Amino acid sequence: MAPRKLGVIGGSGLYAVDGLQDANWQSVDTPWGAPSDQFYCGTLGAIEIVFLPRHGRGHVHGPSDIPYRANIDALKRLGVTDVISVSACGSFREEMTPGDFVILDQIIDRTTARDKSFFSAGCVAHVSMAHPVCADLRGICARAARAADVTVHDGGTYLAMEGPQFSTLAESNLYRDHWGCDVIGMTNMPEAKLAREAELCYASVAMVTDYDCWHPAHDAVKVSDILRVLSGNADAARAMIRALPDLLVPDRAPCPHGCDTALQHAVITAPGARDPRLVKKLDAVAGRVLSDQDE
Repeated sequence: MAPRKLGVIGGSGLYAVDGLQDANWQSVDTPWGAPSDQFYCGTLGAIEIVFLPRHGRGHVHGPSDIPYRANIDALKRLGVTDVISVSACGSFREEMTPGDFVILDQIIDRTTARDKSFFSAGCVAHVSMAHPVCADLRGICARAARAADVTVHDGGTYLAMEGPQFSTLAESNLYRDHWGCDVIGMTNMPEAKLAREAELCYASVAMVTDYDCWHPAHDAVKVSDILRVLSGNADAARAMIRALPDLLVPDRAPCPHGCDTALQHAVITAPGARDPRLVKKLDAVAGRVLSDQDE
């Protein structure tokens, strides 16, 4: 079995992690452009960790211009097998209070202005997104968050909005009352879709910062209020990350949910009809299955 290598994508407020041994920042070139930032690579216990600040150090990327494809491709090139996404979110539920962590199990994608797939004309593929996160990795995140003494909600539906503006009151009420969403954020899509196409196990930890604008006592989202919560959330996220090595098996076994073989029957373009330029760009993401099908 290959060694397990964990990628951690840090969201708003989480631009660095501590405690990694022999750590250094590494640059990675990808055919999809430059990633959000360099990657901070080191070890934590027996697990190799690759950390990426999703918005870049200094928060230079907005939610719609994050280079999602480059980020996931680069993680794959670095040998990452599992990805944990950490992101800020607003809550639609009274019991999901600022400072709580929600370990997502479902995502609704309402983004409209982002490249959502590595595949396109010349090499078409369709992966399943019925269950957008890996159940095993999600359980590990929940246990690590509890070990960090965080209030955890195990399961929740995340509404991925385009942003960068926050919701209108009508939208907030729609998502909460009629769509059954639990939290709202701007960055988990297309990240989850691209991780699935790259055959990576993916789990998402949503850190509650506010109540969006549905709550009668919190009728508008204020960045100043969010920033006050973000600092505490980032400290809790770092504690959660430090708890992960004790819960992860160093060797990667086959994913029981098929995350690591998501492309096995997904590519439908015949080998002779594939665009060689696109196939070349897919070397890291889909090289395993494309090379097998070309033989």
